[in-house]
Amino acid sequence: MSTKAEKTKQFIIEKTASLFNTKGYTSTSLSDITEATGLTKGSIYGNFQNKDEVAIEVYKYNSGLLGKNMSRSLGEEFPTNIDKLNAFVNFYRKNWKFVFETGGCPLMNAATEADDTFPNLKKQVTESFKSWIKNISEVIVEGQKNGEIHKELNAEEYGSLFIMIVEGGILLSKTTGDEKYLNLALDRILLIIDKELKLLPS
Repeated sequence: MSTKAEKTKQFIIEKTASLFNTKGYTSTSLSDITEATGLTKGSIYGNFQNKDEVAIEVYKYNSGLLGKNMSRSLGEEFPTNIDKLNAFVNFYRKNWKFVFETGGCPLMNAATEADDTFPNLKKQVTESFKSWIKNISEVIVEGQKNGEIHKELNAEEYGSLFIMIVEGGILLSKTTGDEKYLNLALDRILLIIDKELKLLPS
Protein backbone atom coordinates (compact mmCIF):
# COMPACT_ATOMS: atom_id res chain seq x y z
CA MET A 1 0.00 0.00 0.00
CA SER A 2 1.40 3.41 -0.99
CA THR A 3 1.95 5.96 1.75
CA LYS A 4 0.52 9.49 1.47
CA ALA A 5 4.03 10.82 0.67
CA GLU A 6 4.50 8.24 -2.11
CA LYS A 7 1.09 9.10 -3.58
CA THR A 8 1.92 12.82 -3.51
CA LYS A 9 5.27 12.18 -5.21
CA GLN A 10 3.58 10.12 -7.91
CA PHE A 11 0.92 12.82 -8.35
CA ILE A 12 3.63 15.48 -8.87
CA ILE A 13 5.49 13.27 -11.37
CA GLU A 14 2.39 12.43 -13.42
CA LYS A 15 1.05 16.01 -13.42
CA THR A 16 4.38 17.45 -14.63
CA ALA A 17 5.41 14.66 -17.05
CA SER A 18 4.10 16.38 -20.18
CA LEU A 19 5.22 19.82 -18.92
CA PHE A 20 8.88 18.80 -18.49
CA ASN A 21 8.94 16.97 -21.83
CA THR A 22 7.40 19.93 -23.68
CA LYS A 23 9.07 22.88 -21.95
CA GLY A 24 12.37 21.18 -21.14
CA TYR A 25 13.95 19.59 -18.09
CA THR A 26 16.14 22.62 -17.33
CA SER A 27 13.69 25.33 -18.43
CA THR A 28 10.76 24.16 -16.30
CA SER A 29 10.65 26.32 -13.17
CA LEU A 30 9.37 25.61 -9.69
CA SER A 31 6.48 28.00 -10.42
CA ASP A 32 5.59 25.89 -13.49
CA ILE A 33 5.51 22.81 -11.25
CA THR A 34 3.28 24.46 -8.62
CA GLU A 35 0.94 25.70 -11.35
CA ALA A 36 0.68 22.27 -12.99
CA THR A 37 0.06 20.45 -9.70
CA GLY A 38 -1.86 23.06 -7.72
CA LEU A 39 0.51 22.39 -4.81
CA THR A 40 2.62 24.86 -2.83
CA LYS A 41 6.40 25.17 -3.16
CA GLY A 42 6.66 23.82 0.38
CA SER A 43 4.72 20.71 -0.63
CA ILE A 44 7.00 20.14 -3.65
CA TYR A 45 10.13 20.51 -1.53
CA GLY A 46 8.59 18.33 1.16
CA ASN A 47 8.68 15.47 -1.36
CA PHE A 48 11.75 16.25 -3.46
CA GLN A 49 15.14 17.71 -2.48
CA ASN A 50 15.14 20.17 -5.37
CA LYS A 51 13.84 20.80 -8.89
CA ASP A 52 16.57 18.62 -10.40
CA GLU A 53 15.31 15.62 -8.45
CA VAL A 54 11.78 16.22 -9.80
CA ALA A 55 13.24 16.42 -13.33
CA ILE A 56 15.13 13.12 -12.93
CA GLU A 57 12.05 11.30 -11.57
CA VAL A 58 9.85 12.74 -14.32
CA TYR A 59 12.38 11.65 -16.96
CA LYS A 60 12.39 8.10 -15.49
CA TYR A 61 8.59 8.12 -15.62
CA ASN A 62 8.42 9.43 -19.23
CA SER A 63 11.11 7.10 -20.57
CA GLY A 64 9.63 4.20 -18.58
CA LEU A 65 6.21 4.65 -20.22
CA LEU A 66 7.73 4.69 -23.69
CA GLY A 67 9.99 1.75 -22.79
CA LYS A 68 7.04 -0.32 -21.55
CA ASN A 69 5.12 0.28 -24.76
CA MET A 70 8.16 -0.55 -26.86
CA SER A 71 8.81 -3.73 -24.87
CA ARG A 72 5.24 -4.80 -25.59
CA SER A 73 6.06 -4.55 -29.30
CA LEU A 74 8.98 -6.91 -28.75
CA GLY A 75 6.93 -9.22 -26.51
CA GLU A 76 5.49 -12.70 -26.60
CA GLU A 77 2.34 -11.86 -28.56
CA PHE A 78 4.38 -11.80 -31.78
CA PRO A 79 5.29 -15.34 -32.84
CA THR A 80 8.57 -14.72 -34.66
CA ASN A 81 11.48 -12.39 -34.02
CA ILE A 82 11.01 -10.79 -37.45
CA ASP A 83 7.38 -10.08 -36.41
CA LYS A 84 8.67 -8.47 -33.20
CA LEU A 85 11.05 -6.18 -35.11
CA ASN A 86 8.23 -5.21 -37.48
CA ALA A 87 5.95 -4.53 -34.48
CA PHE A 88 8.65 -2.22 -33.03
CA VAL A 89 8.51 -0.18 -36.26
CA ASN A 90 4.69 -0.21 -36.29
CA PHE A 91 4.62 1.04 -32.69
CA TYR A 92 6.18 4.32 -33.87
CA ARG A 93 3.96 4.43 -36.95
CA LYS A 94 0.83 4.14 -34.77
CA ASN A 95 1.92 6.31 -31.85
CA TRP A 96 3.81 9.21 -33.41
CA LYS A 97 0.85 11.62 -32.94
CA PHE A 98 0.69 10.90 -29.21
CA VAL A 99 4.50 11.16 -28.87
CA PHE A 100 4.51 14.53 -30.66
CA GLU A 101 1.54 15.91 -28.72
CA THR A 102 3.31 15.18 -25.42
CA GLY A 103 6.49 16.99 -26.47
CA GLY A 104 8.32 14.40 -28.58
CA CYS A 105 10.64 11.55 -27.61
CA PRO A 106 11.68 11.99 -23.95
CA LEU A 107 15.06 10.35 -24.59
CA MET A 108 15.97 12.73 -27.39
CA ASN A 109 14.62 15.80 -25.60
CA ALA A 110 16.55 15.02 -22.44
CA ALA A 111 19.70 14.02 -24.36
CA THR A 112 19.70 17.28 -26.32
CA GLU A 113 19.41 19.53 -23.30
CA ALA A 114 21.16 17.50 -20.58
CA ASP A 115 24.50 17.25 -22.35
CA ASP A 116 27.11 18.73 -19.97
CA THR A 117 24.81 21.05 -18.03
CA PHE A 118 22.84 18.33 -16.24
CA PRO A 119 25.16 15.29 -15.82
CA ASN A 120 22.71 13.28 -13.69
CA LEU A 121 20.05 13.51 -16.38
CA LYS A 122 22.61 12.67 -19.07
CA LYS A 123 23.49 9.51 -17.12
CA GLN A 124 19.83 8.45 -17.01
CA VAL A 125 19.42 9.02 -20.75
CA THR A 126 22.57 6.99 -21.49
CA GLU A 127 21.12 4.07 -19.51
CA SER A 128 17.81 4.35 -21.40
CA PHE A 129 19.50 4.23 -24.81
CA LYS A 130 21.66 1.27 -23.73
CA SER A 131 18.57 -0.56 -22.51
CA TRP A 132 16.66 0.04 -25.78
CA ILE A 133 19.60 -1.12 -27.90
CA LYS A 134 19.95 -4.22 -25.68
CA ASN A 135 16.23 -5.08 -26.08
CA ILE A 136 16.40 -4.92 -29.88
CA SER A 137 19.76 -6.74 -29.99
CA GLU A 138 18.34 -9.59 -27.89
CA VAL A 139 15.47 -10.08 -30.34
CA ILE A 140 17.96 -10.20 -33.22
CA VAL A 141 20.20 -12.70 -31.36
CA GLU A 142 17.15 -14.88 -30.64
CA GLY A 143 16.29 -14.76 -34.35
CA GLN A 144 19.85 -15.78 -35.22
CA LYS A 145 19.63 -18.76 -32.86
CA ASN A 146 16.42 -20.10 -34.37
CA GLY A 147 17.39 -19.57 -38.01
CA GLU A 148 15.23 -16.53 -38.82
CA ILE A 149 18.08 -14.00 -39.06
CA HIS A 150 21.54 -14.20 -40.67
CA LYS A 151 24.01 -15.50 -38.07
CA GLU A 152 27.01 -13.43 -39.19
CA LEU A 153 25.34 -10.06 -38.50
CA ASN A 154 26.29 -7.96 -35.47
CA ALA A 155 23.06 -7.73 -33.43
CA GLU A 156 24.19 -4.77 -31.33
CA GLU A 157 25.17 -2.75 -34.40
CA TYR A 158 21.71 -3.26 -35.91
CA GLY A 159 20.04 -2.47 -32.58
CA SER A 160 21.98 0.81 -32.44
CA LEU A 161 21.26 1.56 -36.09
CA PHE A 162 17.49 1.12 -35.64
CA ILE A 163 17.44 3.54 -32.69
CA MET A 164 19.58 6.07 -34.60
CA ILE A 165 17.30 5.96 -37.64
CA VAL A 166 14.09 6.25 -35.57
CA GLU A 167 15.41 9.14 -33.46
CA GLY A 168 16.61 10.98 -36.59
CA GLY A 169 13.18 10.56 -38.17
CA ILE A 170 11.46 11.84 -35.02
CA LEU A 171 13.79 14.85 -34.85
CA LEU A 172 13.12 15.93 -38.44
CA SER A 173 9.36 15.30 -38.26
CA LYS A 174 9.01 17.07 -34.91
CA THR A 175 11.04 20.06 -36.11
CA THR A 176 9.29 20.45 -39.47
CA GLY A 177 5.82 19.29 -38.37
CA ASP A 178 5.83 16.81 -41.27
CA GLU A 179 5.41 13.11 -40.50
CA LYS A 180 6.96 12.06 -43.82
CA TYR A 181 10.49 12.05 -42.35
CA LEU A 182 9.57 9.60 -39.61
CA ASN A 183 7.72 7.41 -42.13
CA LEU A 184 10.79 7.49 -44.38
CA ALA A 185 12.95 6.36 -41.45
CA LEU A 186 10.53 3.58 -40.51
CA ASP A 187 10.28 2.39 -44.14
CA ARG A 188 14.07 2.21 -44.24
CA ILE A 189 14.18 0.01 -41.12
CA LEU A 190 11.54 -2.33 -42.59
CA LEU A 191 13.68 -2.61 -45.73
CA ILE A 192 16.78 -3.44 -43.64
CA ILE A 193 14.80 -6.10 -41.72
CA ASP A 194 13.54 -7.61 -44.97
CA LYS A 195 16.70 -7.39 -47.12
CA GLU A 196 19.58 -7.64 -44.62
CA LEU A 197 18.35 -9.47 -41.52
CA LYS A 198 15.73 -11.93 -42.70
CA LEU A 199 17.01 -15.35 -43.67
CA LEU A 200 15.01 -16.72 -46.57
CA PRO A 201 14.00 -20.37 -46.23
CA SER A 202 16.37 -22.46 -48.32
